[in-house]
Order: sequence, then structure tokens, then C-alpha cells
Amino acid sequence: MAIGRCDHWRRAGLVVAVSLLLPSALEPRDASAQCIDEAIRDELNARRRYRGVQERLFQKAGRHELSIMGGVYSADLLSSWALAQGAYTFHFTEALGLEASFAYTRARSDLVELIEQDRGIVLVRVNNRVFVYQGHLLWSLAYGKVRWFGGSISRFDFFLSVGGGVTDNQTARGLTFSGGLGMKFYFGSWFALRIDVRDQVLEQEILGESKIVNNLTATLGLSTFFPFRF
Repeated sequence: MAIGRCDHWRRAGLVVAVSLLLPSALEPRDASAQCIDEAIRDELNARRRYRGVQERLFQKAGRHELSIMGGVYSADLLSSWALAQGAYTFHFTEALGLEASFAYTRARSDLVELIEQDRGIVLVRVNNRVFVYQGHLLWSLAYGKVRWFGGSISRFDFFLSVGGGVTDNQTARGLTFSGGLGMKFYFGSWFALRIDVRDQVLEQEILGESKIVNNLTATLGLSTFFPFRF
């Protein structure tokens, strides 16, 4: 009977010892498994990251832009003529900028007016200088990159322009409302090529009659950003 009791107490002691030593033996393995799980989770989160949101390699926010452009001024009631334009833009965010511009062109056409006098039909020639002062809000809609003929890669964006100003010539009256779209291709950290198409809505008087017209402009130009490195 004494031997049986001793075996019983030995088994009980062995069980207690195993129960005390087992957590300490498993603890390092659990910690190691937890570290592995966290590493796998971080890797999966990195792979699942939304690829459409990427850092802009060409930064515009907080920079100044000076542009020189040339193109065509297509008047609704008059002949098309060459257009020279300069613009200054401050980009207060990557998507929004304020632009002030000045453009010069000419209004030219040969018009025929019927006069109720002995002279009959009179030929009227229009050849006036046109000055356009405008301000626009620029809103960049999309940003991407393009590879030129399998060589270098440059960035670009599409933008909308909304604004207005004054058209100063002998046939225009009052304010001019303007809207359009454009595209800029960015090279390096301070240089860009830009394309703009805009519709200018204004009141114009021809041969004594006032009409609301849509004068279109299409320009191609170069831009410089300050400071040069940002």
C-alpha cells in the first residue's frame, strides 16, 4: 500500500511539473509565429494597395508657371487669324490653379452692307486689333505618363479651364465668358509643353447688329515652373 501511494504522488508531481513547463516551452514558438504572421500581413497589405493613387513625380503645388503660346483665333463672324498669348499660373494644389492671361490677335474680314441710298452696295473692310484679358480656374482631371517612341517617359495631365474677362476691340461689347480643356506634358522638373482649346462667348456688333458669338482659340505653347526644383 505504501508503494502504491508513492507512485500516485509521483504521477501527480509529474503532471504538475509538465503543466508548469509546457507554457514556457511553447511561448517562444508562439512569439515567432506571431512575427511571421505580421510580416505576411504587411506584405499582403502592400500588394493590395490601390495602384491608381501614385505619387506625382512632377510637383505643381505651390509653384508658379509662366507660359508663352501661339495659335489660331477663329472668330464666329469674322476671319480666323493668328494668336499670340502669354499666361501666368499659380498652382495652390496639385489639382487646382489660377491663371491670368493676355492675348493679341486681329479681327479681319470683308463685309458687304446694303445701304438704302444712291450708293447701293458698299464693301466694308474690318481690320482691327483685338486684345483679350482673361482669368481662369484650372482643374486637373487626370494624371499619367507616356513613353515617346519607345524612349524616354514623360508625365502629363488633362485639365479643364473655366473663367472669363474682357475682349477689347471695336466690335466687341462687355464681358467675355470662357471655358475649355487642355493637356500638359511635363519634362524634367521645370519644363512643360501645353495644348489649349477654349471657347470664348461674348457679344459682338457687326453692321449695326449685336449677336452672341462663340470665338474659338487653339494654342500650343511652352511653360516654365518656378522654383526650378521643388
